[in-house]
Amino acid sequence: MTCQVKICGITNIDDALMACRFGANALGFVFYEKSPRYVTPEIANSIVAKLPPFVTPVALFVDADASVITSVIGGSSRWMIQFHGAETESECLSYQRPYMKALRIKKGDDVSALVDQYPSASAMLLDAYKAGIPGGTGEVFDWSLIPKVLSKPIVLAGGLTPNNVEQAIKQVAPYAVDVSGGVELSKGTKSEPKVREFINGAKCG
Repeated sequence: MTCQVKICGITNIDDALMACRFGANALGFVFYEKSPRYVTPEIANSIVAKLPPFVTPVALFVDADASVITSVIGGSSRWMIQFHGAETESECLSYQRPYMKALRIKKGDDVSALVDQYPSASAMLLDAYKAGIPGGTGEVFDWSLIPKVLSKPIVLAGGLTPNNVEQAIKQVAPYAVDVSGGVELSKGTKSEPKVREFINGAKCG
């Protein structure tokens, strides 16, 4: 099965449509104000309204207030949610949208047990652990920590680039890969050649 690709940290319509043109399956929008890739609900929903069919917009939150989450997903029925904080399964379920839960993986973690805490998730995103940083570290974690069999589809994140995505797919065989900083010109602005190369590598990996 061809690996799916999520391009995260989208902040403008040009980057969104460019990623779609090269074959992105999903686009991530960051609603965490401390992130340099933060985008307002108004801008994000204006972009989502212009996306082609069959591309999934993903709204990323880190322990956000319910009012913030509803202000975003109320703008479009297309939103999937990515919870990147300490949200419980019941919190994730309460918005009645498909969701994936991010886990920051470090040595010693029982990844299978962590995944099994979210049986209602559509997928689990595995990212690198770095103390005090909820995501977007740009660092690769030890892929050998990921069990070969898990109860949910895996979205692999953390330090992926056009240079290592094919190796990541060969080693981990994830359902999807997620990239943000690895395809940027600067924080929040994507590089067209890098996006094209990353998606091509992922689809052929």
